[in-house]
Amino acid sequence: MEALNGLKELSYALDTFYFLMSGALVMWMAAGFAMLEAGLVRGKNTAEILTKNVALFATASIMYLLVGYQIMYGSSLTSVIPGLGFLIGADNTTEAVLAGGDGAPYYSNLSDFFFQVVFVATAMSIVSGAVAERMKLWAFLAFAVIMTGFIYPVQGMWTWGGGWLDQAGFSDFAGSGIVHMAGASAALAGVLLLGPRRGKYGPGGVINAIPGANLPLATLGTFVLWLGWFGFNGGSELAVASVESANNVARVFVNTNAAAAAGVVAALLTARVLFGKADLTMTLNGALAGLVAITAEPLAPTPLLATVVGAVGGILVVFSIVGLDKLKIDDPVGAISVHGVVGIWGLLAVLLSNEGASLGGQLLGIVGIFAWVFLASLLVWGVLKAVVGIRVSEELEYEGLDLSECGLEAYPEFEGSRT
Repeated sequence: MEALNGLKELSYALDTFYFLMSGALVMWMAAGFAMLEAGLVRGKNTAEILTKNVALFATASIMYLLVGYQIMYGSSLTSVIPGLGFLIGADNTTEAVLAGGDGAPYYSNLSDFFFQVVFVATAMSIVSGAVAERMKLWAFLAFAVIMTGFIYPVQGMWTWGGGWLDQAGFSDFAGSGIVHMAGASAALAGVLLLGPRRGKYGPGGVINAIPGANLPLATLGTFVLWLGWFGFNGGSELAVASVESANNVARVFVNTNAAAAAGVVAALLTARVLFGKADLTMTLNGALAGLVAITAEPLAPTPLLATVVGAVGGILVVFSIVGLDKLKIDDPVGAISVHGVVGIWGLLAVLLSNEGASLGGQLLGIVGIFAWVFLASLLVWGVLKAVVGIRVSEELEYEGLDLSECGLEAYPEFEGSRT
């Protein structure tokens, strides 16, 4: 019995440690988003976008601790209406861990909270890039409070929390819809109310490119996100302390990398066909598109199928970015395309390998998550627009948000940064 208890404690400790380290990798994705967005905006807006990324992570951490986690995983009133709880509960006792049986916990409750909170911050980071270069900093942070504390957790309760979408058979292994499409839905609502950047679109359907200030930084950010995604998808296996779970984690890692690589190549080739040149920004978004596409089901596919799923994501993201520009939906970093359009593809791609998933369940999840997050976000953005305003003045936009919102410049030695 003592030896058996020792094995249980060792398994519990190993799974908890793996969960925490996976969460730490996902937290590192916050740095990836910050670097990617800082590289794709103009120099005069760099300090402001970095401030947003640091502040949104802190806001998400606090709001999810206060109410979000309990809304998502606490006692619910119905399968649609969550309960309202506060803070997080106590951790597991040694007695509970050693009790055995199906109900015995196999990792720390607090490690679960930590892993979940960095997912919330990821969803909010998606919003940051889409509304860049013209949104008021404090309006953005006010929205972050509602998004991370209430909007995201409600649809999280519907899915991972055992609510009505989960009961309907909706399948999303690591969050192509629950995290990525949700973030893109909130971003789309904000962008529609915000409008495009000054000078982005001209008369007669002219689309003016607004290049980012630091493509090396954007490339670094992409690699950081690529690395963090192994924790995002791999950690979603939730365990590693058995032969089966360890093999599953290895397969998830391989499939995640294969999809990202395929997304890069597919986007690169698509850009070459459409534009006649290798477009770095499209290629970077291709990597992220491949990652988003495989996130809904990184375990069931073979590595070859994962490559195909990622490649389709890489092609889709290029056409989506071009298409949204034609609709005059201005997204400086391509976040709505990467996380929204490709997120939908990822949810549908689940049907290619997961026999337990159904088309009806996946479509219901797509519509349910999008409708809730988009409409709730549109309401919040609308209230903020009416009460405090969400867009800076034309003059401040011209001068750059670094000076107007932060009082400093990220690149003060370059006088030509204000363009």
